[in-house]
Amino acid sequence: MKYAMSISLALAAMTLVACDRPAVVTTPAAVVTVPVPGPAGAPGTPGTPGVTGATGSTGMSGNTGTTGSMGATGATGNTGNTGSTGSTGATGDTGATGDRGRTGNTVVIVPPTPQR
Repeated sequence: MKYAMSISLALAAMTLVACDRPAVVTTPAAVVTVPVPGPAGAPGTPGTPGVTGATGSTGMSGNTGTTGSMGATGATGNTGNTGSTGSTGATGDTGATGDRGRTGNTVVIVPPTPQR
């Protein structure tokens, strides 16, 4: 299998070289002399017109054309306008009344609220 390609190429080359074709010999055509005609005679009478031929049949209809390509995607539309501001919300209910405070030595420490 190692030498199969080179052996087949060598055999093909030898086959083509071994062909012996004989050369084609062409003989020249024989010269024929044609007698020259005499003077032309009087023209003949015109013939009668021929009969009109039959009308040919109508040709076949052509094939339907192929469907066209799909169109391109349209451009993106513009951004819409900003909406109107909403209405003010309703006022909340009044909170429950707290208990009355006590008087005395109790100290209440309120931590400061963080700033935002």
